[in-house]
Amino acid sequence: MGKLIAYRLAFAVPQLIIISIVVFSLTYLVPGSPAAAMLGTAATPESIAQVEAQLGLDRPPVERFVEWFGALLTGDLGTSFRSGTPVTDLLVARIPATLSIVFGGMLVALLVGVGAGVFTGTRPGTAADRVVTGGTVLGLSIPEFWLGLILTTVFAVHLGWVPIIAWTPITEDPLGWAVGIVLPSIALGITGGAIIARQTRAAMVTSMASPFMDTLTAAGVSRRKQVARYGVKNALVPVLASAGVTFAILIGVSFVVEKVFALPGLGTLMLTSVISQDFAVVQGVVMVTAVLVIAVNLLLDISYGLINPQARPQ
Repeated sequence: MGKLIAYRLAFAVPQLIIISIVVFSLTYLVPGSPAAAMLGTAATPESIAQVEAQLGLDRPPVERFVEWFGALLTGDLGTSFRSGTPVTDLLVARIPATLSIVFGGMLVALLVGVGAGVFTGTRPGTAADRVVTGGTVLGLSIPEFWLGLILTTVFAVHLGWVPIIAWTPITEDPLGWAVGIVLPSIALGITGGAIIARQTRAAMVTSMASPFMDTLTAAGVSRRKQVARYGVKNALVPVLASAGVTFAILIGVSFVVEKVFALPGLGTLMLTSVISQDFAVVQGVVMVTAVLVIAVNLLLDISYGLINPQARPQ
């Protein structure tokens, strides 16, 4: 097991290096100058050059990258061009809202997806299977922001079950925090649940049709035990792979959902930073998001190895 963890960690290192190069290149790929954006329309070439020199934007790209990457290794993501606040401080203040709805959405996706997939996978071809499978198609078709607006209109505006602007830090009010992330988590998790449900159904159908299930039936093992102890365990192998993809999708979509529910997360920070060309903050948000995706996929890869010994390096 230690070899599997070492192997996955070694594979993650070049990923992070490549991502850091791409993230740093955002400064040069995006048109315009941060200095010009800061000074406004009345800026002169001389004043722009002076601000660029103060920010270090006039130095060679390689020199700037080496300095930026060295600081990155120590956890220093730079300073916001706009506010002068350390990017790390901005991310620490915003990341709780994003992680709350992403992990909440992932929980909804797993509960809905695995539950629906196991239910339909053990009843292939039945009316219930067709209805639930049709529901997954609908779940894949509904835009998350539209579903978020519908949920807000119904449960916040008309029924009044939750406040319209409902974000509360968990450190201040755990119950209020939980209530506030329910609707965003559902809006995020429905599409992810549809993806996982389809993968789980296919895996369950294959698992339940395997020859060893006939052996278990001949040995007198009950149908419920076959499903719970053997079918679901074998079906989880492809489900873990789809869960990693789903998590990456949820992080990207969460930026839009945050805007719908007025959540102070990384998405709103990213949007305002792109508009103001605050590249240091944009780089920080993208880098932290990439690290989150890699970390979660690393945990899923390790879990995959625990379930499937054949996936472990020899």
